[in-house]
Amino acid sequence: MQESQSSVFARDDTFFGVCEALGEDFGFNPIFLRITFAGFLLWKPVEVVVAYLIAGLVVGLVRWAFPNPRSTVAPEQVAEAQLAAEPVPENDRVEALAVAA
Repeated sequence: MQESQSSVFARDDTFFGVCEALGEDFGFNPIFLRITFAGFLLWKPVEVVVAYLIAGLVVGLVRWAFPNPRSTVAPEQVAEAQLAAEPVPENDRVEALAVAA
């Protein structure tokens, strides 16, 4: 997955990013949704296109109304936060307490 582009709609490997966005939001592989849409496209093409457009509209509105806070943080800031959150080894903690006293 590309980390440089935060919006699933702007990626080069998706078609509007609807299935990818739904997969990210609900935690499943978007391939399953793509296969489902493709399968039903053979029998009811108009309904599938309408459902895809409605899902795209809903995803777009939800992403606009509730932006993902993780996409606004730079990867460097995430790495720094993870380093700061790591537990301090026991030896360093004892030395820090001794210096503080």
